[in-house]
Amino acid sequence: MKVVAATRSAGKQGEIRRLLASVSVEVVFPDDVGVHESPAEDLLELGDSFLANARAKAEFFARKTGLPTVADDSGLEVFSLGGAPGVRSRRWAGAEGPSEEVDAANNAELLRRLTGAPAARRRARFRCVLVYLRDLAAVPEAFEGACAGRILEAPAGSTGFGYDPLFFSDDLGKSFGEADPSEKDTVSHRGRAFKSFAASFTGVA
Repeated sequence: MKVVAATRSAGKQGEIRRLLASVSVEVVFPDDVGVHESPAEDLLELGDSFLANARAKAEFFARKTGLPTVADDSGLEVFSLGGAPGVRSRRWAGAEGPSEEVDAANNAELLRRLTGAPAARRRARFRCVLVYLRDLAAVPEAFEGACAGRILEAPAGSTGFGYDPLFFSDDLGKSFGEADPSEKDTVSHRGRAFKSFAASFTGVA
């Protein structure tokens, strides 16, 4: 069975390929099935929750492709910042352009907001919500994952993407930027959400 993973992020695509490698589905991405980027996609992440955004993306790409579709919305929540950047994680600093430039601007904004903050104010978590639509008439299925940690005072490591170099994982004892991709997959928010999603196909928890 072919399943569309509704993301254009190269970083997320790599993770999803790894996370679903053991599941007997063919994972494809929008460009693979002829759905090229359009301005309408800018309106898909305007919801006030990860669930709302994931559902909007799943419905949009299921309608475009006619295929079963899974979409995620995820982000970083810093408790002392009231859960920010949260659902605005990708666009927090307002930067546009290549992913590397957007990530750099967002990380700089995070460090600025936490300048001089003690360890207690640096507690954070990553959250991911998936929505899966078997078809447009189906009841959406939701899966969630989270992982806890804290924000470092300076980036550490060069792997991953987004806020990974600043997020020190409680589970790994290192930043996601220092972790091997397969190591990160075992404890990350997206890894945990996709593990639950994969179990819905395999029947194995």
